[in-house]
Amino acid sequence: MTIPEPKVQLSDDEWRERLTPEEYYVLRQAGTERPFTGEYTDTKTEGVYTCRACGAELFRSAEKFESHCGWPSFFDPASSDAVITRPDDSLGMRRTEVLCASCHSHLGHVFEGEGYPTPTDLRYCINSISLRLVPAAD
Repeated sequence: MTIPEPKVQLSDDEWRERLTPEEYYVLRQAGTERPFTGEYTDTKTEGVYTCRACGAELFRSAEKFESHCGWPSFFDPASSDAVITRPDDSLGMRRTEVLCASCHSHLGHVFEGEGYPTPTDLRYCINSISLRLVPAAD
């Protein structure tokens, strides 16, 4: 599978200047924040979730659901080209990594067939630290 070049390309030093050490660890080194600690795990605020690294629109609150897994969960991205996926064989298991299509920052993983009552039967399990919520205007 060929992944297209990111629209936003910065050097490693530029990413380190732009992001906090914790953000850099998750977004640029495919780290994971601890479960149930993220800013958006339980939020119900309506709005748009953008990439914390580049600002691209990724998810909307209308597709967020309670999965009780410890991270924000969405059943669909904001648009079909907002995210890209690739196989992830780390940790001795096969998973599907989710990346921001615009800058290729690590967002989390997507899981299929878990039986959640959502239209897609997908759970995009996304690190809060990878996102920034832009609340809907009243």
